[in-house]
Amino acid sequence: MNPFHKYLLSASFILLTLLSSCKDQKQEQAPAEATPVEKEVAAVNDSNTKVPVYKFDEFEPLLNQDDGNIYVVNFWATWCKPCIKELPYFETIREKYADQNVKVLLVSIDFPKLLEKQVIPFIEKNELKSPVVLLDDTGANEWIPKVDESWSGAIPATVIYKGDQRKFFEQSFTLEELEKELNTFL
Repeated sequence: MNPFHKYLLSASFILLTLLSSCKDQKQEQAPAEATPVEKEVAAVNDSNTKVPVYKFDEFEPLLNQDDGNIYVVNFWATWCKPCIKELPYFETIREKYADQNVKVLLVSIDFPKLLEKQVIPFIEKNELKSPVVLLDDTGANEWIPKVDESWSGAIPATVIYKGDQRKFFEQSFTLEELEKELNTFL
């Protein structure tokens, strides 16, 4: 065998060994698919801020609770300027009307990969006290009409409901507008 063939054979053997060892390493490191329970507390950073991550089917019961409370459910994202502008109003509503059984839920539709680097830091920086969940469901064409038939998918969007009484808004709010709509449920 000439030296070139020996070199080619050796190089092929080394390359094959490297590729097969990388493949084994990747298989060992690949995480198993998270169960819904594991997704419940999908992100925890150093400050222990928790943001449950849901597929729509897991989230949908939160849009249909019938326990005597009034629910204000706001769909938002960290990249949506009108959403960010109105978030303090939802925080005010949560605090001001808590004794009147008003519950606020903030539903982030940010990309799940941005949860730890963008969403949680945003929550902490803005000191959001309302519960925040992240909706991780790429089938938007299927779940958007389940929120409301009239929803185009634009955000901000808000659902206010109590039992069977429900209103949907595809708009941003001022505090006064939000309180006016909430008062129709009180």
